[in-house]
Amino acid sequence: MAGGSALTLILAILALTCLPLAFALLFCLDEIADRVACGWAEWRERRRERRTIARLDRALAADLPGRDIDLSALDHPDRRPLELLAADLRRLGRHRLAAGGRSVVWHSSVIEAYDDRLRAACRALGIPEHLAELTGVDREIERVRVEGVLAGAGLTLPTTRADRRPRDRRA
Repeated sequence: MAGGSALTLILAILALTCLPLAFALLFCLDEIADRVACGWAEWRERRRERRTIARLDRALAADLPGRDIDLSALDHPDRRPLELLAADLRRLGRHRLAAGGRSVVWHSSVIEAYDDRLRAACRALGIPEHLAELTGVDREIERVRVEGVLAGAGLTLPTTRADRRPRDRRA
């Protein structure tokens, strides 16, 4: 009998100490459930993004355009070095993206110079492009395609960097 009353006393003390925890859990249960559900959805979205990126990386690795380039064909004295073309593309790409407050003539000149450098880089790497033949939206789509192919070949441009985040314009 003494063992039963000691057990009852221990259970009563344990229930008394856990009572505030039970009340907090009861009152905050909906908030805890929301946090768990939101965390689960974010985790699932991040996992989906990682799988998509891995799939795209595998697809790009299978179809790299820079793999079968004959480097001896690049040694022409009249050819501009690829490093200078890359520097020009980065500089003109930044100007093209930050054209706010500039005239339409200036912006179109920057885009034309950028397209010329893209064509030169494609010629240097043996990548087919059709920028000269297209106009309007078709030319913009071709520009994005060429930038992606050049990025796949190892030429990093400001418009194709994955770590670039848009600035908060409210500040």
